[in-house]
Amino acid sequence: MIRKSVIIILIALLCLMAVRCRSSSLPEQEEETAEEREELIVVGFSQLGAESDWRSANTESMRSTFTAENGYQLIFEDGQQKQANQIMAIRTFIQQEVDYIVLAPVTETGWDTVLQEAKDAGIPVIIVDRMVNVSDDSLFTCWIGSDFELEGKKAAEWLNQYTLAKGLNPSDLHIVNIQGTIGASAQIGRTKGLADAARANGWDLLAEATGDFTQAKGKEVMESLLKKYSNINVVYCENDNEALGAIEAIEAAGKRAGSDIAGGEIMVISFDGVNKEALGYVLEDKITCIAECNPLHGPRVRTVIELLEEGKQPDKFSYVSEKIFSADETVMTLMVDGTECQVTILTGNPSY
Repeated sequence: MIRKSVIIILIALLCLMAVRCRSSSLPEQEEETAEEREELIVVGFSQLGAESDWRSANTESMRSTFTAENGYQLIFEDGQQKQANQIMAIRTFIQQEVDYIVLAPVTETGWDTVLQEAKDAGIPVIIVDRMVNVSDDSLFTCWIGSDFELEGKKAAEWLNQYTLAKGLNPSDLHIVNIQGTIGASAQIGRTKGLADAARANGWDLLAEATGDFTQAKGKEVMESLLKKYSNINVVYCENDNEALGAIEAIEAAGKRAGSDIAGGEIMVISFDGVNKEALGYVLEDKITCIAECNPLHGPRVRTVIELLEEGKQPDKFSYVSEKIFSADETVMTLMVDGTECQVTILTGNPSY
């Protein structure tokens, strides 16, 4: 009986020692997890919204790049198309003492104060996609994005060469421009590209109206323009989603979207080349030409951060190389600003 009691006591003591050993190891495990977290580079990303397929692809590129597996912690904030939300997000990032701030600004102006706050906190700011117009360029480390005016020039020159090849008189082109969000870099550059070409070539630029880069607004604006102007034969949409909306309105009005301007069709020109339906429409000749705007900025931003981590200075402005898409072989090359650009003839959808 005494022996049995001793055995029970010994078993109880062993169990107690095991529990204590396990308990004493927990803080060490938690400390290791905290240390692992501290080793991650923390990136605060203020995205302007989710207004288009391009924007969604851009967001996904950032999310898939800045992962724990790659050595990063991403703090993502959707600005919902409001600059006030983005400014609040940047101030939150500063309070959180992130290592880097990435900003995709909704508009170009109004950033001086908050970017000065980030600079004072010693946090590098990387601007992506749209530019910022600030009084002091040292308020941001660098910018990565597209040359939006060049995109506009490419699309306009494609239209010029196409119509000349078809024997159309420039004065017979009656164009409407469904613009992007007013004040955004893409809107400013693409609008200027068309407006300059219209003046130089003698095209009739009937109207400019914002579609806010959305399909619903693109459709609404096109419906209004078709009621106001009976002679529209070219619609220049500043992104794919607006183009899809415009085509809905064109077809609902009993007209046809296509490249045969002389035959009464309305030519649709677009930008981005991300939306699969829009790319499919190129193959169907509902959209005749798309100037590419590449959304995959995540790896580019990561490259910049890696340079900064090594104590190196990246280029202040980094432009993305982009293509122009068509399924029509009438125009194969463009000469824009003294540089030759090959037109990519689509036979299938490029994917991002």
